[in-house]
Amino acid sequence: MAIAIGLDHIVRSYGTTRAVDDVTLDIRAGEFFTLLGSSGCGKSSLLKLVGGFDKPTGGRVLFDGRDMAGVPANRRPVNTVFQSLGLFPHMNVAENVGYGLKLRGLSGVTLRAKVEGALELVELAGFADRDVNLLSGGQRQRVALARALVMEPGILLLDEPLTGLDERLRQQMRDEFGRLHKRTGATFILVTHNQDEALSLSDRMAVMHRGRIEQTDVPQRFFEAPANAFVARFVGIDTLLKPEKITVSGDRATVAIAGQQLVATVSGAAPADALVAIRPDRIELVPSVEAAADTIELKVVESTYRGLSHDVTLTFADNQRLVVTTGADAAPPSPGESVRVRLKPGAALLIERSGIPTAVGGDE
Repeated sequence: MAIAIGLDHIVRSYGTTRAVDDVTLDIRAGEFFTLLGSSGCGKSSLLKLVGGFDKPTGGRVLFDGRDMAGVPANRRPVNTVFQSLGLFPHMNVAENVGYGLKLRGLSGVTLRAKVEGALELVELAGFADRDVNLLSGGQRQRVALARALVMEPGILLLDEPLTGLDERLRQQMRDEFGRLHKRTGATFILVTHNQDEALSLSDRMAVMHRGRIEQTDVPQRFFEAPANAFVARFVGIDTLLKPEKITVSGDRATVAIAGQQLVATVSGAAPADALVAIRPDRIELVPSVEAAADTIELKVVESTYRGLSHDVTLTFADNQRLVVTTGADAAPPSPGESVRVRLKPGAALLIERSGIPTAVGGDE
């Protein structure tokens, strides 16, 4: 049965360093939830606290409202698939999958039936007697998943399980996770630094930075309304512009950048210290003769061939830059040429500056 998870002001300190810094989060029963962030942001530390592999310095971990303080990992309704997989090399596939059940006292026909059912679930029927050392990377991942799922956990934790696989296998296992989540109905929590995995699998996700959660939402909202500059950069909205003037009216703002006017979307209250984020999927080059109200005029700096596209770097009069992606078949404009850019509805977003230093364009 799926279990709801509550994190109530969780803190995990190592000396003076807070790996997890006052995190409060509710994960719904049966949800596929992802903790997304770069290395060292605290996501794996948080996962260990949920699994019972570590104890919080402060705060509470709740399962269906029950405080799990003092409940060890082996007594929690949780199973984990680690990055290292942790398969036993001296055991075959069936022995690996059934290990936890044997510790519970199962044996004989009952044990075999459950192991075979788990292997069928991950599409490894007939692999019971195989040597795990002779399996492919994707097959080993499936064995690790079967070993976790055979225990029928209410919560399944996935700690960067796809790291080290090639792109084809990553995509295959991504699809596998989504399929298994639907079939089992358990609460899944994935920890990853890969935004493609997070966006394609998650019901909801949280972006973490320096031990804190910057934003929790459904995947599309991270593009429609990033909480701040850090979140925007993390999900691939790299163009962040400093406006000269902002005039807000309801959920719209007119902003001036190097003397040119843009209309930006405002989510919630207008931030006091704001930047304009430009979604790359909602801008396009147009013929210079189209001087419509929804276009701006910029100068070409350079063009970079990306195989399936060209990235055309443009500059405002104050040297702030914007990148437009064009099709590979179209000849890109030349450096020094003036071009017009159309901003589609929702292309420009007024967001909080927090998460990057004062000089726009650097990394914190």
